[in-house]
Amino acid sequence: MKRITHEPAYTLHSYDWSESSLILEVFTRHQGRVALVAKGAKRPSSGFRPVLLPLQPLQLGYTQGAEIGTLKNAEWQGGHVMPVGEALLAGYYLNELVMRLLTRDFAHRAVFYYYVASLAWLSNPAGQGEGLQAGLRAFELVLLRETGFLPALDVQTLNYQPLQTDAAYALQAESGLLAAHPHDTRPSLTGGQWLAVQQALCAVPPLPALLTLCLQQRAIAHALKTLLRDLLVYHCGVATLRTRQLMVDLYQL
Repeated sequence: MKRITHEPAYTLHSYDWSESSLILEVFTRHQGRVALVAKGAKRPSSGFRPVLLPLQPLQLGYTQGAEIGTLKNAEWQGGHVMPVGEALLAGYYLNELVMRLLTRDFAHRAVFYYYVASLAWLSNPAGQGEGLQAGLRAFELVLLRETGFLPALDVQTLNYQPLQTDAAYALQAESGLLAAHPHDTRPSLTGGQWLAVQQALCAVPPLPALLTLCLQQRAIAHALKTLLRDLLVYHCGVATLRTRQLMVDLYQL
C-alpha cells in the first residue's frame, strides 16, 4: 500500500459500490486516473457527500493498492464556479474523454493542466456559445496529441509529403491525414488550414493559440467538429460517446 497526500484531483465519475459506499474515478495531477473506494460516502452524515462533486477542484488523501485505492480525506479547493447549462454537459464530455482515452495509474500532467484550463474556460462567460465549441475543439486536439492518436498535421501521413496550401485534405481514423477525394462528402480542410492548426498545437502553451484559431476561423472549427468526433469515437472503441448523444437528444427535445 502506498499513501498519497495533498493530491490535486477532480472526480470524473462515481458508481454505487454498496448501500453506503461509492467507487470513484478521479483524475489526479501526479498519479493520473485512479480508482478509489469512498467508504460511507452515501451516508447523510458523511463529510464526503458535499465534496465529491464532478468538475470541482479537490485535494485528496488516499491509500493506493494494486488495483483500487481507499479514499481517506477530500477537501474542496474552490477556484471557479460549477458550469451550468451547455457548459455543464461540455464538462461531462471532457470527463468521458479522459476516462476513455487515459489508462489508469499513469501520470498525464500535461493533460491535467489542459483539463483544468478547459474547465476554467467553460466556467467563464467567454466560454459560451462559439466560445464553448472552440474550447472543446482545443481540448480534443491536445488530448489526442498527448495520447499519441493525432498524426502530424503538416504532412500527409502515408507518404510524408508536404501539404499543398490550396489542396483539400481529410483526417481519417485509419489512415491519418490524406488528400481528400473529390466526391467525398465528409468535411476537409485545405493544406493551409491544417498548417495553421499544427502551428497552434506547437505554441507554448497550445490551448490559448487553439482557442484563438477556432474563434477567428469558424470554418476550421466547424470542420474539426466532425473530423475529431470520428477520430475520438474510433479510438474510444464505441459507436457513440454517451455525453455527445445526450447533447443531441436534448437539442432534439
